[in-house]
Amino acid sequence: MKVVQASKQKDGNWEFRTPNIPLQNPLVLVFGNRHLLQQPDIYAEVKAQFPYPHLLFGSSAGEIIDTSVLEDSLVVTAIEFEKSSFHIERANILDRNNDAMVLGKELALRFPTRGLKHLFVLSEGSVVNGSSLINGLESKLDANISLTGGMCGDDARFEMTLASYNEAPKEGEVLAVGLYGDTLEISFASVGGWYPFGPERIVTRSEGNVLYELDHVPALDIYKKYLGEKASELPRASLLYPLNVKAPDKNNAVVRTILTINQQDNSMILAGDAPLNSRVQLMMAPADNLVSGAYEAARQAMQQRKQPPEIALLVSCIGRKLVLDQRVEEEIEEIREMVGEATHLSGFYSYGEMAPFQGENTCELHNQTMTLTLISE
Repeated sequence: MKVVQASKQKDGNWEFRTPNIPLQNPLVLVFGNRHLLQQPDIYAEVKAQFPYPHLLFGSSAGEIIDTSVLEDSLVVTAIEFEKSSFHIERANILDRNNDAMVLGKELALRFPTRGLKHLFVLSEGSVVNGSSLINGLESKLDANISLTGGMCGDDARFEMTLASYNEAPKEGEVLAVGLYGDTLEISFASVGGWYPFGPERIVTRSEGNVLYELDHVPALDIYKKYLGEKASELPRASLLYPLNVKAPDKNNAVVRTILTINQQDNSMILAGDAPLNSRVQLMMAPADNLVSGAYEAARQAMQQRKQPPEIALLVSCIGRKLVLDQRVEEEIEEIREMVGEATHLSGFYSYGEMAPFQGENTCELHNQTMTLTLISE
């Protein structure tokens, strides 16, 4: 495997973090600030630096390259597989009445099945119900095919996210990369570091990822009561106090953040589902817990690997970035310590992370976690 990495700050020049060697048919991942991705000439500019046929773009809430966390930037990672191959598919949620389940099924059915080992998903993050997308994808995939990825971000603005494959970034895009090959070794993990507090409540009314009532009381009213003065800062304030959601048919709880609120019906639109009769608590975390969570994610992902990873794709949450603030790079440094100096690090801060829990095969949508996908040939 050969990897070329570069970054570009707003109004700055390109800085190559590795030798800029020519590659053969690489997978090129471009993570960047949404405002930069909206510039009309950005696709041509990236294409001039990386003149290859497979460019994937995704907007972020912070860009990760090596152990640096950048803002208002682009980071590019081009990966040439020596023994393996990849296949890319895309679809747009806006063309499918915002039905992420249907879109997921459609995407999964497009992938050739022979030799498919893993699916890495880069999804629109403002409209897509990540839980439904995962369910749609997995309903049409063999159980032995693993799935990881993340939802695109937009800093803490929550206005729109952008993604694209071989064209200018645009709204609504969902991208999936299928990785093929017997020599591939792929491991993954997702860990948060948050802990619940306050009374546990029951979801008494919800529809998919729209949460209406907790204990038969409007959910938004309860949430605002806990936030106090910070309620005026919703949905941004929810990143500091996410929800712990334990569905009645699940073994593990997931963390959910709020994408937007509806003042008219006092509902909250979450990044993923909050099923009826789920148990819900507020959560919080000191910075040390989040840094420890990142280390634990890396430890889990490295367990039982036969080969050291050559590339680590990191998807962390915008909420973690806000809590860590000036210490945000510490969670990346913990991962570097665990995976080793030879591993290339690339990724972004997101509106949702995708990975199975440790020891499980079924993928889940997470919020507020550090999620890693480690790849080697």
